[in-house]
Amino acid sequence: MMTTHTPNREEALTLLRQYNQNEALIHHALAVEAVMRYLARKRRADEEQWGIIGLIHDLDYEKFPAEHCHRTKTILEEQGWPDEYIRAAISHGWGLCNDVEPLTDLEKFLHTIDELTGLVTAAALVRPSKSVMDLEAKSVKKKWKQKNFAAGVNREIIEKGAQMLEVDLDELIQDAIMGMRNVADQIGLF
Repeated sequence: MMTTHTPNREEALTLLRQYNQNEALIHHALAVEAVMRYLARKRRADEEQWGIIGLIHDLDYEKFPAEHCHRTKTILEEQGWPDEYIRAAISHGWGLCNDVEPLTDLEKFLHTIDELTGLVTAAALVRPSKSVMDLEAKSVKKKWKQKNFAAGVNREIIEKGAQMLEVDLDELIQDAIMGMRNVADQIGLF
């Protein structure tokens, strides 16, 4: 039986880069990590835990898209990661590629933010500045209503997540923007 240890950010980033070379996927992981860290600080939760889980949530997506989340579970188990980290990471795929329902605030936020960062990124990229630094929540909300804009973003997941969390959608969008501003230079949205 493998012993578990709590991974640090460096280990998580190394593992992410081992399984992902696509810079867009790396940028997405960094964006989700940053928003999760922002939300953890706001809620006085474990910022390191929330951030690391956000960073590795799509660990298997590039190499094993047909086994998304399932392969992540196997990889993290082999690495000796704690069960709560593994469960949280794969819960973002609830209703899409598994039946692991998000139960904790961490899991509910991850499930929601995973989709929301895509919409915020797309909204930033159509601005003249191509930046999140001057992006406002109201601009994202305008784009939200255009179903052909960022069509791959599942708005139902974001809405359902906001309901599960009992958080206003505008506040959630603002939190995503604020979190992504912390890594804007690393994700190409400065």
